Amino acid sequence: MTQARHHGGDHWPIRQFSKRVECPGARLRAAAHVAASTVVLPVLVVFVIVLVDLLGGSGMIWLPLLAVGPALAATTSGPLGVLGVGLLAVGLGTALGVRDGVPSHELVVVLSALAAVTLASGLASALRGRREQVLAAVRSVAEAAQHALLKPVPATVGPFQTAVRYSAAAAEARIGGDLYALVPTPYGVRLIVGDVRGKGLPAVGTASLVVGIFREAAYDEPDLLAVVDRIERSLARNLGGDDFVTAIVAGYPREGRLEVVNCGHAPPLLVRDRKAVPAEPTHPTPPLGLRALTGEVPSLQVLPFTDGDQLLLYTDGVTEARDHNRDFYPVAKGLERHLTDNPDRTLTALHQELLTHVGGRLHDDAALLLLRKPTAAEKTTETATAPESATAPESEATTSHAETTSRTVPPHARSSTENDDEEEGADEGAGRSTDTATT
Repeated sequence: MTQARHHGGDHWPIRQFSKRVECPGARLRAAAHVAASTVVLPVLVVFVIVLVDLLGGSGMIWLPLLAVGPALAATTSGPLGVLGVGLLAVGLGTALGVRDGVPSHELVVVLSALAAVTLASGLASALRGRREQVLAAVRSVAEAAQHALLKPVPATVGPFQTAVRYSAAAAEARIGGDLYALVPTPYGVRLIVGDVRGKGLPAVGTASLVVGIFREAAYDEPDLLAVVDRIERSLARNLGGDDFVTAIVAGYPREGRLEVVNCGHAPPLLVRDRKAVPAEPTHPTPPLGLRALTGEVPSLQVLPFTDGDQLLLYTDGVTEARDHNRDFYPVAKGLERHLTDNPDRTLTALHQELLTHVGGRLHDDAALLLLRKPTAAEKTTETATAPESATAPESEATTSHAETTSRTVPPHARSSTENDDEEEGADEGAGRSTDTATT
């Protein structure tokens, strides 16, 4: 079957994914950040101590506790806020000491200690602010690295509706050793989901290597097994002896045919008639990077994938997620519970349930990628609801451009251009005939 092409006849059309998914708890963190930037709590603590002193009447016992105010302010506000709370505490402490008749030498010692705590807290607050700036810079770099490595997946790629969710175990890092990529190629849509052994920067470097090789090989190699071979050869040159990558490489070369190569990874879930069934590999293959130790060659598994079918690929951060009772998260049942015709909505609900299962934070990186093949009725509806005027501006612009060209190009140059266009049209027609005959 001849595949629909776009932009020069090389790729499936892509509709960009513009919806931004807000991370669970982002609003709470923002509210906590706003609250932390105020001095309400330290000032409240100071006034509570003053009230206790006024009610108790024994100043020397309570006055040293005023140092709690600036010390607490160091954790919630900047140096100026700490200084303000410290001056407030010193002023109120002086008034209370005079009121309670505290000896002058004792009062001087208390106020001196209060001033010293204020200065030390101000310094601590300044250092904390600098560390937060450094952390913010590191986070921005990590986010840039994540966007470069794990590019956003469009809502529609070729014939598929798609959605992705990724959660790094270290929230500060925003990126980990799990990887995914989905690209349209001259040989159909191809994708990879994998998990690098280990954590930290070495795992990120290996994930970057695998994704880069996959993107290049997916465009160059007609055979999906050749794509896997190129990744294997590169990892054999660059990985250590005990490092490896579990991965699933899949492709959709023609209508109804889904090719899968499972390299030691968790089997994907094939959804048909609202039932999620693991697509177990017929011939298990070792992870990428370990072929030299086993000598086993990966095999190609062909799955029927028709209209309405869905495929969920995931990493072990999902299957190994446990609750407080040490029970694993049931991925297949969770997918069936939240299954809809919208992959983005399905993964949103599934990811939220996964976080709830583990108590709010995963202990390992987790990636989820869901594909769905729309039904013929949905395709017809989408085509029918497309604005009829969408092509009118283009036609007018084309006519205007042709008229402008006719006015500005000399007659002899225009004839040469028309001849070239006719020759190119003939070449394209011959190419299309060859593709159709081959198909």
